Amino acid sequence: MTATMSTPDVLDLFRGCGAMLEGHFLLSSGLHSDRYFQCALLLEHPQKAEILAKELARRIRAVDPVPYDIVIGPAMGAVTWAYEVGRALGCRAQFTERVGEDMALRRGFVVKPSDKILVVEDVLTTGGSAREVFEVLASYGAKAHAAACLVNRSGGNPFAAEGLTTHALAEVTVQTWKPEECPLCKAGSTAIKPGSRAKPVGS
Repeated sequence: MTATMSTPDVLDLFRGCGAMLEGHFLLSSGLHSDRYFQCALLLEHPQKAEILAKELARRIRAVDPVPYDIVIGPAMGAVTWAYEVGRALGCRAQFTERVGEDMALRRGFVVKPSDKILVVEDVLTTGGSAREVFEVLASYGAKAHAAACLVNRSGGNPFAAEGLTTHALAEVTVQTWKPEECPLCKAGSTAIKPGSRAKPVGS
């Protein structure tokens, strides 16, 4: 693997780990899609996670050399990713988690208004989970300086309205539909949601 990675390089890692699935999927955003990135299958390989985090850190430092204080991501999907990016950037790594329906910062984690904070997700579609993290930070008087992800499938910068730069290792165009407009549903297929509680694909 070269020091500088392209989108095809990143997607090759996903394919090699069986982490890019094709079928009919329900995304966390509520949208349906014919492709799903199961990042846990990639991030379970520490060496690959380290390669990707170092590449992301290199790209971030190239345009934003002032060190970060904290990398934070939403549980569960971004826990490992936040840790690896924090390690690559040489700063603290935290995660938010759900308490009932609300996202919260627990386990003694502390953020300050003066902290320079990078919010990370594994895959960006609408950016909804990251925005929940923004809200948690705001409750502490803090805010995100930028956002980052493994794969951006949003078709642009979902946080442009918030004035944030989004760093992505791979920019991918993937079909998504509202459930009532999904052609796969209309063809009689049922969307599945891969994850820890889902039935494995193909079983």
